[in-house]
Amino acid sequence: MVEEENTLSIEETYKDLFEIDANLDRLVKRIELLSYVNPLNIEKEKHRFFASKYREAPIFKYPKLKFDPYKLHRLFFSQRLERIKDDQIRALYQDIIYYYANMIQCIETIGEEKKFYYNSLRIYGTPTEKDVHNAKFILHYEDEPATGDMEKIYTPDEAKAYFEDFAKQYDFPLHIRFSTNIAADAMVSNISRTMLIKKNVKFSKNQLLTLAHHEIGVHLVTTYNGLQQPLKIFSNGFPTNVETQEGLAVFSEYMGSALTLKRLKELSYRVLASDSLIKGYSFSDTFDLIHNQYKLNREEAFSITLRAHRGGGFTKDRLYLSGLRKIFKRYKQGQDMDTMLMGKVTLEYEDIIKKLVALGLANDITHKNLSYSQNLNQNSTLDFILNNLK
Repeated sequence: MVEEENTLSIEETYKDLFEIDANLDRLVKRIELLSYVNPLNIEKEKHRFFASKYREAPIFKYPKLKFDPYKLHRLFFSQRLERIKDDQIRALYQDIIYYYANMIQCIETIGEEKKFYYNSLRIYGTPTEKDVHNAKFILHYEDEPATGDMEKIYTPDEAKAYFEDFAKQYDFPLHIRFSTNIAADAMVSNISRTMLIKKNVKFSKNQLLTLAHHEIGVHLVTTYNGLQQPLKIFSNGFPTNVETQEGLAVFSEYMGSALTLKRLKELSYRVLASDSLIKGYSFSDTFDLIHNQYKLNREEAFSITLRAHRGGGFTKDRLYLSGLRKIFKRYKQGQDMDTMLMGKVTLEYEDIIKKLVALGLANDITHKNLSYSQNLNQNSTLDFILNNLK
């Protein structure tokens, strides 16, 4: 009863903030970028690209927009932020509006090559020299011997059963559906709170453990923690939250003994593929870099190239490695991880998040990441690499 009275008191005190937050929540739910940027004809175009001896670039088709970009833009910028009296909170919501306005422009220009690429840069940036250096540092290591855990023998149905069993450790529901239109083998849709599994692939035992720690242990944990917060922005996502969220997710793989050198190399190839965009590389050029120069097999090289070139040039993938470096550094310094699991939050906004907690506008987490409680990694090479990323 006392808690309900406190909640009502806070909502009354910050009435204008809650109204603006609710307005933005209704708008943001219409613009999940990943549901638009994943091509509808991946398999068909992959076969055509391979048949052309890697010369004819894929011609991807994308889902149609389900909203009017201009009207949605106008609604975002019609919010009367001057009603938020606290300067820091008002500045946060201004950043939020600019971030999602950029997201609309991104979605609006999917498939329009350079126009989409430059909009993508506003949201995700491009790899720095330090990022590229770190990627090449990882790639100079010899591959580790293959083990049975790396053999892809599990069907999508078996993967579904594995994830359902893994999720029993967590106190939230797991909704799963199969899809043929995703670039990853599995991913979480934040808006629908659903785990998507690619229909036409097989999984290794290590990959299942990796995806479980990554998608369930972090992406769904932060989804459901965000839904418990008074302000909807915690579930919709703070500005530029991808680097923090993916860093947390790959760190969860590390702590849960799922991270391998092969996986770190995959993240490094993604950095180089993203870097190739700013150099003007075509789809075929990027594929040649990853497949012929770095000798990655053609299926994996195609997947990495696709992820970088979809939409017209998508640099999101460059953030996994830099995010891991930042979260690992935080872990080594003994800093709290729970704050970063409160929702789809961003490291750079930690001070304002703590202020929101102090004001009663944010709550402690309901769901913890279970792998963070104990470091199960036994690979000394990974420890050396992570400790020496610049």
